[in-house]
This record gives sequence, C-alpha cells and structure tokens, in this order.
Amino acid sequence: MPIVRTLPGTVPAWQETVSREDLRNLCLGQKERGARLVSLWGSDEGEETFVLHLALAVQEGLCWVRVPLPARDPTYPALDDVFANANRLQRATHDLLGLLAQGAADGRPWLRHDAWPPDRFPLRKGEGGEAYPPRVREPYPFVTVSGQGVHEIPVGPVHAGVIEPGHFRFSVVGERVLRLDTQLGYTHKGIEKRAESLAPAELIHLAGRVSGDSTVAGAWATAQALESILGRQIPERAEWLRALWLERERLVNHLGDLGYLCNDVGLSAGFSLFWALKETALRTHESLVGHRYLRDQIQLGGVVRALTASDCQSLREECVTLEKEVYRLRDLLQEHAGVQDRYLGTGRVPPELAARLGLVGLAGRASAQAWDLRVSCPTPPYAQAEVRMATRTQGDVAARVAVRFDEIFESLRLIHHFVEHLPSGPSHWDDSPPLCAGIGVGWVEGWRGEVFVALEMGARGQVRRWHPEDVSMSNWPVLEHAVQGNIVPDFPLINKSFNLSYSGQDG
Repeated sequence: MPIVRTLPGTVPAWQETVSREDLRNLCLGQKERGARLVSLWGSDEGEETFVLHLALAVQEGLCWVRVPLPARDPTYPALDDVFANANRLQRATHDLLGLLAQGAADGRPWLRHDAWPPDRFPLRKGEGGEAYPPRVREPYPFVTVSGQGVHEIPVGPVHAGVIEPGHFRFSVVGERVLRLDTQLGYTHKGIEKRAESLAPAELIHLAGRVSGDSTVAGAWATAQALESILGRQIPERAEWLRALWLERERLVNHLGDLGYLCNDVGLSAGFSLFWALKETALRTHESLVGHRYLRDQIQLGGVVRALTASDCQSLREECVTLEKEVYRLRDLLQEHAGVQDRYLGTGRVPPELAARLGLVGLAGRASAQAWDLRVSCPTPPYAQAEVRMATRTQGDVAARVAVRFDEIFESLRLIHHFVEHLPSGPSHWDDSPPLCAGIGVGWVEGWRGEVFVALEMGARGQVRRWHPEDVSMSNWPVLEHAVQGNIVPDFPLINKSFNLSYSGQDG
C-alpha cells in the first residue's frame, strides 16, 4: 500500500489498488469496521484505462482506493447499498466520465441536464475543446407517489429570491409531505476540467470558488494537498492564521444562518440583530484583508497577509462584544415560545437514520454523529487548542440551531486563543519550490462539514486530476428524509437549518 505523501501533523493517508471484482468485499469489510465513504470519483488515465477512486475514512486515517477499469467496459459493482451517500456520487461520476455502477438503485442523470449528449463525457481526455450541439431537453424522471388525495407541488428551479437554482418536487396530502425528490446540478461550472494543467497558485484561486461561503476551507484543503506533494510544511504562524480565518468563516456563516432561521419563523427582530452582528464581522474582514468573505487569503506555502499587533487587538475586542451579544440572542430564542414551537421536533433526523445515510458535518453532529476533523483527526494548531465538539441527539431544527450556537462560542474561544498565542515568524514561504509529480489529499472541517480534496500532479508539475468534495454532496439526500411527515410551510425552515450548498456539490 503506497503512502499518499502527507506531512507531519496531517491526517495519515495511503493508497490501495483493488480489482473491481474485489471492490465490494473491501467496502463491506471496511464498513463492518466502522469506515465511512468520504468521496467517490473517477479519472481518465489514458491508454484505454479509467480508474474509479474512493476515499474512506477509517480508524487509522484516510484510505484512497483505486479501481482500474478497462475503457471497453468501464463498469463496477454499485456501492449505494453499502454506503448510502454513494448514490449521487455514482450518478455524477457516470455523467462526467461514463463509469457505470451496475445494480445501482438510482441511475438517473445527475449533472448532465441535457447540456451534453448522453454519449459524451466532459472529463474524458480530449473532451472540452468544442461546444456540444444543442439538444432538446428531456423531462427528468421524478419519483412519483400515487394514492387518494396525493398531489405534487413543484418548486423551482428558479426561486423568488437571490438563491441558486434547484428543483424540489413535493408529493403531499393536504399540507403533509409524503416525499421530496430534488433535482440539482443547475450550477455545474466544469471546474474539475478547468483545473487540468493549471499552475498551483491558479488552482488554489479556483478552489476558493467552489462554494463562495466556504472559500477558506476549499482553498486550504487544496493548498494542503499541494504542499503534501511538495513535501514541505508551511511556517507555524501560517498554520495558525489559516485556522484563524477558518474559524472566522465558521463564525460569520453561523451568524447569518441563525438570522435566517429567525426570519423563517417570523421573528424579524432576530433576523436583523443576527445580521447586524454578521455585518460587523464582515466589515472587520474588509478592514483586515480587503475582502468581506476572506477570499484568496490562502496561498501555496502560507497566507497572503500577516496580522499586526493592532489587528490582533481588534479581533480580541470584537470577540468579547460578539460573545456577549450572541449569549443575549440565544436567551431570546430559548425563551420565545413561538420560536421553540416551530423548532422543536421539526425536520428530525434520528441518530440511527443519520448513521445509515452517512450524515456528517454540522447537521450530523446535531443527530449524534460525533465527527469533527478538528477533534477526530486534529492537525496543527487544533491539536494544541483542544477543540470542544458540539453535539446533540434530537436531530431536529432546534438541535441544529443549538449546535450553531455552541460552535459560535467555540469559534470565538478559538479565535481568541489563536490571536493570543500566535507564533512569531514568517507567514508564508519565501521561495517557490519546483513542481513535481505525486498524489496528495486535503481534508478540512469547514463550517458545513468536511471539505475533501484529492490531487494528482503530472511529471512536469501540471494538474492531472483535481477532485474537490463538499460535504453537501452527501448531505443533500438526507434533507429529503428530514422533510417527510412535516408540513410544506416548514420546508424553508428545515432547508435553512441544513443550509447545504448548491454550488459546492456541483463542480
């Protein structure tokens, strides 16, 4: 088993090659030992060979499984009955590369949307140099529910607001939701194809745009993979500054979501107050680094801008103010009977269902899935900070709100800790190391959950294959289960309590 190049203090990773005949047995054995599917993707290796890739989170670290497939028969046994979150990953891999999961429970197109012919696959070598011919749009085969009193409510893909597109098909009786079927993929940007042959600096720049509200997490995961291939650690100060910006990203997104969760139950005062706090934090970002959402602060070998003593003092003072105000707002929500009536029991994902469907990240921790990379696989500086993981067992909107509050307070503590103990020294490399061939992984706990990156560099140091995976790809199907049995007007509330990314699951 060749070791994937990793650096001291990062998650151990190794690569294992198996035949497609042995794939299911390997996955079944790993599942029995508690393994979890992090990602599934494919690559065109040339010379009439494709490779199916899986990333499995196991007790020892991260196992990168390679499954060679011949071009004449690029099929493999479906894994969605082993790992539930494999379903959409299999569908996306087929749309992009033509690798077919035989025996899959759901073989509908996921990303294609008739934007390219069914016999063309954008991630294959030689594709992408010409425009695909226009095609007549085919109807998407939504799952239908029949019975007395059952009717459908289609919503989207274009919504009444500034929101990314997605089609939601509700099967309901009265206002009670029996089933929700979603069709996403409208925001497909082709970034994995665009990444081919990019220089490292350009790749990190692109990674920060997979999902704009997770720009720090995406860029850090890609930089981590690149730095592992180069075999060079970044300066200690740079590690701490990256973690600082990641916690600031977590902070502003949780504040914004809590505001929206107030808005969805008619508490406009809560919406205004939370967003006022978010705006304060965003203006701090603007003054410190020149961008409200911290875009392009991660670079190969460190961070773009180091903090001054004055900057650190400003962050300390802001942490004190924000902590006081967020405690006050938490008390307001907990004492508001109308809010609690809407939150409690709504959109529940029981722990056993969350485990079966592979729910992770913030939503998973609200359903007793105790996994947070900052705690479960801590890397510097989180290993020194002793992060306190926030979990709940109820799995409803109230639990997801409670986890957000806990994570805000923990992020404020971590920000203060990072600022107070920020190491001295450089914040980035002073040289540009020569590029080299190799494979590397990046794995970062973003505010929604983990962001995973697999990277393969060619002999001349060019990007051969870059695969970013946002936690949203695996978590979107769980939302369909969370809505069942609730009333239609509660869907915006349940949806926002997950707040999954349309763009992040749709590279």
